[in-house]
Amino acid sequence: MDLINKSLALSILGFVPFKTADAQKVQKPNIIIIMADDMGYSDLGCYGSEILTPNLDKLAATGVRFTQFYNCARCCPTRASLLTGQYPQSVGIRGMGVNLNRNAATIAEVLKSEGYHTGMTGKWHLSLTKPLENKEEHLRWLAHQTDNGPFSPLENYPCNRGFEEHYGIIWGVVNFFDPFSLVHNEKQIKKVPADFYMTDYITQKSLDLIDQFSSDNKPFFLYVAHTAPHWPLHARAEDIAKYKNVYKEGWEVLRSKRYQRMIDLKLIDPATSVLPLNSSEKAWADCKEQAQEAENMAVHAAMIDRLDQGVGMIVQRLKDKKEYENTIIFFLSDNGASYERGYPPGFDRPGFTRDSTRIVYNAEHPGAQTTWNYLGNAWASAVNTPYRYWKKESYEGGTKTPFIVSWPARLSKQENTINRGVGHVIDILPTCLELAGAEYPASINGLTTHNPDGKDLMPLLLGKSTAIHDTLFWEHEGGRAARLGDWKIASLKGKEWELFNLAEDQTETKNLANQFPDRVKKMDEMWQVWMKRVNQ
Repeated sequence: MDLINKSLALSILGFVPFKTADAQKVQKPNIIIIMADDMGYSDLGCYGSEILTPNLDKLAATGVRFTQFYNCARCCPTRASLLTGQYPQSVGIRGMGVNLNRNAATIAEVLKSEGYHTGMTGKWHLSLTKPLENKEEHLRWLAHQTDNGPFSPLENYPCNRGFEEHYGIIWGVVNFFDPFSLVHNEKQIKKVPADFYMTDYITQKSLDLIDQFSSDNKPFFLYVAHTAPHWPLHARAEDIAKYKNVYKEGWEVLRSKRYQRMIDLKLIDPATSVLPLNSSEKAWADCKEQAQEAENMAVHAAMIDRLDQGVGMIVQRLKDKKEYENTIIFFLSDNGASYERGYPPGFDRPGFTRDSTRIVYNAEHPGAQTTWNYLGNAWASAVNTPYRYWKKESYEGGTKTPFIVSWPARLSKQENTINRGVGHVIDILPTCLELAGAEYPASINGLTTHNPDGKDLMPLLLGKSTAIHDTLFWEHEGGRAARLGDWKIASLKGKEWELFNLAEDQTETKNLANQFPDRVKKMDEMWQVWMKRVNQ
């Protein structure tokens, strides 16, 4: 795309070209993507939560909230799709802890070539991560007691996939107070301060990069990839204290209250979004560890609270630097809340700290560095209200994410709107390229690329379209789904397809597979064709 055509395209989108003394330039927006890790669909105040998230709520009030935006149900697949605009299988992510293909151009690689500064803070999780053969040596490695070289192939570190600067982790799970695989670009950060906390570190490095990138006239792209609220349940004591008595009534009461708030906020219609039973099939009255469970949820809330505090700091820094008006901010979660619990030490879970203090798994009082607790499936189902299931599964509770888009300079007419159009994380790269006036390259790293699967979200955001996709597909570790218009098939691993009409049943409570077997057959055939294509 030549400069004249770029200028024309950007002008149509609402950008104003301006001239400098030596060349004509186009005012392109800064782009920030903020991703939470394992956050539930209803975990934000603006999506019905009791958790204090005033900064994200304010972004929603001045921007757009989506009710039908999808991810890929798990950390690695979603991050791969976000950065490449392609289904994860197409770019090498057919499991966990594997390399992102080098012929899949990332947003950072494309925007860097278009004159953008590119920075990343936080979790990468798109490189080959292998345990050491000796288990005891591996546990010592996790505890920073030994040095075993790079954490994955250096060629696939973020700094070698288009990011000028990366401060964060290469692996997917960390002790929030002393994280494993922490790096600045290729350099390992071997020791952290005594008051270190991962969420605060991600925020501070994001602020530093905004300062650095605002020092010239170049636009910037910043990917803020939080590790919160992914397990372990680690939070600062002052944040946990805010939620000390909030969750003593249990997951059923929480689910009911959030459901009503979502109705009040007009996010859902009770006629088409009936509240299903908790997918764990566990009753609070039968729980023998109610006090501990309430504390687990309190720490989860505290982790989100702290993340939101960081969002407020980022917004304020943008305002201080006069960058806020022309910065588009996307916020989402990589999957639904995590059902996981009970994993013992090993692979990415340390058994002891740097000074050999034993880490207590499933501790009575979670939150500190020497504890390692998990949210579990009952709470996960509750915080994914009103949807069924959780992280990893391709039902709505695993794949739907809160999605907020804020851009004061361009979305003022859409302020505080609820967008019910269907979008997917694969659409973020095409949108970023459209905003930057960039084209997807025919090759990257000396290899031929494949065109993105996603589509530009701007027509949806600006109210010029109600749908940009006819079909969407999912598959991860045996869980699978396909959406064709308002019809969706989904199944757990090894189970038969279920069929839902999402126009009438957004919470997937009425399986219509026996009533419409021909529709199931047609959609299954489409899914099979897709699976063959993306796994070539």
